[in-house]
Amino acid sequence: MLRFGKAVVRNRILILIISLGLLLPAAFGFIHTRVNYDILYYLPDKIETMQGQDILLKDFGKGAYALLVVEGMSDAQAATLKEKVEAVDHVDEVVWYDTFASNDIPQEMLPEKIYQVFHSKDATLMAVFFDSGTSENCTMDAIEEIRTITGERCFLSSMSAIVTDTKNLVEKQIFWYVSIAVILSAIAMALTMDSWMAPVLFLLNIGIAIIYNLGTNVIQGEISFITMSLAAVLQLAVTMDYSIFLWDSYREMKGSYQDREEAMAHAIAGTITSVAGSSLTTIAGFVALCFMTFTLGLDLGVVMAKGVVLGVITCVTVLPSMILLFDKAIEKTRHKPLTIKGERLSKGIVKHNKVLMVLSLLLWIPAIIGYQKIDVYYNLDSSLPDYLPSIQANKELEDNFSMNTLHMVLASDSLSDQDTRKMMDEMEQVDGVEFALATASVIPKDIPDAFLPDSLTGTLKSGGRQLMIISSEYKVATDEVNDQITKLHEIMKRYDPDAMLIGEAPCTKDLIEITDLDFKVVSAVSILAIFFLILVVLKSFSLPLILVAVIEQAIYINMSISYYTHTTLPFVASIVIGTIQLGATVDYAILMTNRYQRERALGRDKTTAVQTALSTSISSIFTSALGFFAATCGVGLYSDVDLIGSICRLMSRGALISMALVLLLLPSLLLLFDPIIQKTGFGGTLKLKKGEE
Repeated sequence: MLRFGKAVVRNRILILIISLGLLLPAAFGFIHTRVNYDILYYLPDKIETMQGQDILLKDFGKGAYALLVVEGMSDAQAATLKEKVEAVDHVDEVVWYDTFASNDIPQEMLPEKIYQVFHSKDATLMAVFFDSGTSENCTMDAIEEIRTITGERCFLSSMSAIVTDTKNLVEKQIFWYVSIAVILSAIAMALTMDSWMAPVLFLLNIGIAIIYNLGTNVIQGEISFITMSLAAVLQLAVTMDYSIFLWDSYREMKGSYQDREEAMAHAIAGTITSVAGSSLTTIAGFVALCFMTFTLGLDLGVVMAKGVVLGVITCVTVLPSMILLFDKAIEKTRHKPLTIKGERLSKGIVKHNKVLMVLSLLLWIPAIIGYQKIDVYYNLDSSLPDYLPSIQANKELEDNFSMNTLHMVLASDSLSDQDTRKMMDEMEQVDGVEFALATASVIPKDIPDAFLPDSLTGTLKSGGRQLMIISSEYKVATDEVNDQITKLHEIMKRYDPDAMLIGEAPCTKDLIEITDLDFKVVSAVSILAIFFLILVVLKSFSLPLILVAVIEQAIYINMSISYYTHTTLPFVASIVIGTIQLGATVDYAILMTNRYQRERALGRDKTTAVQTALSTSISSIFTSALGFFAATCGVGLYSDVDLIGSICRLMSRGALISMALVLLLLPSLLLLFDPIIQKTGFGGTLKLKKGEE
C-alpha cells in the first residue's frame, strides 16, 4: 500500500491530467444514457400482466394509452379534434363514440350505454392509443403535442401523461437537487474541519467520481429516474467520509514526517485500509438491492455500488493529488473547527449507561408498533404535486365520468358472442365497474360481423385475440381495485383460461405482491451480508449481533416516525431505506467498536475501554452523520417528487438517529456484554491480561 501511495504522489500531475481528461467520455456517456420514468417497466417480464402488454403492442399495435377529457365541445367539434389527435405521430388510434358506428350501423342503432360511456354532463371522453410504449420518448413527445393541439379545455389522463410530467419536473429540479446537496455539504464540512479550502477540494473530487459514475451508466443503456435523481446526492452522502479519512490521516502523518510528499504517501496507505473496510458495508447494502425481483432495485443497486467503488478510487488517487497541489492554499485558509469535546460527554454517557439501556428497551415498543403500521402507496401520481396537468386530468376524469382507471382483457376471438356478452355482463356486476365493452357486447345481435366498421374490428380484434375494455371507478393500488381485479380475473378465466387482464391497476397489483416479498428478501440479505462483513472485520461472533441490532433499532425508529406523523411513504422508500441506512451508518458503530477492541487488547478495563472509545469517536461520528444529513435533508425538503423527497428525508433523519443510538446505546451494550465479547473473539485480536475482565 505504501508503494502505491508513493506512486500516486510521484505521478500526481499525470493523475490530475488523466482524471480531467476522463471527464469528456464520462460526459458523453451521461448524455447518451436514457432515463426511464416508468416504474412499472421494472416488473419481471414473466408475469402475465407484462406478457399481456407485449401482446397488446405486437398484435394490436397498441402500447401506451391515454384518456382525453374534452369540455364544452359539440359532437362535430369533438370529431374534428379526434382527427387532429389521430394525425399526431405515434398515435395509433382514437376510440370515440363514432368508432362503433358506420354507414351500415347508424349511431341511433347503438345501445344507449355506448353514448353514455363517452359523454357525461358537458364533457366528452376519448381513448387515445399509441403505437409505442408507456415511457418511450416518442410517446412522451406525442403527449406534449396532443396537449398543444387540444388546449386548456382538454385534459389528458394516463400513465404516459404522468410519466411525461414526472420527466419534465425531474429535469427541471435535478440541478437543484445536486446544488442544494453540495452547498449544505460544503457548509457542514467547512464548519467541522480546520480549513475552508479543503471542503472545496473534497467536493471537486467527489464531483469527478459522480460524473464517472453517471457516465459509465451508458453501459446499462438506461437507468430509472429514481436512480438518476438520487445517484449524485447519495454518492456524495455515502462517500464523503472517505475524503475526511484521507484528510485526517494526512494531518496526522504530517506530524511524523516533515516532507509532505512522504506524509501523503503514508496517508494514502493508511486510508486505503480504512476506506476498504468502511466501503464494503455500504457496497453490501446497495448490492442487497440487486436481489429484488422488481428490477428497480437492481438498477439502483448497481449504480450506487459502482459509485462507491469509484468514490474510493478517486479518494486515494485524485484527492491526494489535489491536496498536494493546493497545500499552501489549504494552510492559508486554516481556522478553528466546530468540534465536540468528547471526554466530558463520554463520561456522562458511560455513567448513565443503565438508564440509557432501559430507555432504549422502552423505545423498542413504539418503534415496532409504528414500523408495522406504516402506510405506503404504490401509484406514481400520489408522489406528484396537484398542479401538474396529468394530476388535474385524473381529477376531471373522476369528477365527470366516475372513472379512475381502465382494465383491458385480452381473450381469444374464438370465444362466442354469447359467452362474450355473458362475461361482460358478469363483469359489469362487479363492484366499482362502470362499464365493460367488447365488440359482441355493444353491437346489436342481429348485425353480422361483415357489417361491422373496419375501425371497430381493427381496434378490438387482431392476431386471434379480441380486446375488451373495462372502466373502474376505483383508484389504482387501492384495496378496492385489487379486490375488483381478483374478481374480474376469476370471471375471465372461467370463460377463457388463456385470457389476460392487463392495464395499470393489474400491473400495480402485481407490483404490490412482488415488492412485499422483495422487502423481506432485501432486509434479510443486507443484514446477513453486513453481519458477515463485521464478523470478518472485527473478528468476533458476538459483536456483529450487537452492532446490527443497534442500527436496526435506528431503522425501526426512523420508519416508525412516519406512522406517528401520519406520513404515507412511497413503496420504494420503505424497501430501500433500511438497507441503505444499515450499510451507510453501521460504520459509526464499527469505528467505535474498533477502538474499544484495541483498548481492551491493551489491557484496559471495560469501563475505561468503552469511555476512551466513545470520547475518541464522538467527533468523527458527529462529522460523518452531519455530512450525511446535510447532503440529503435539503433535497428531501425541496423536491416536489415525493418518491425522491421521501427517500432523502428518511436518509437524513436516519443518519441522525443512527448517530444518536451509536453514541448513547452502543457503549451500554459493550459494557453489558463485555464478558461475552471477550469469549467470542477470534484471530488473536484480544489479548487481555489475567484478571482484566
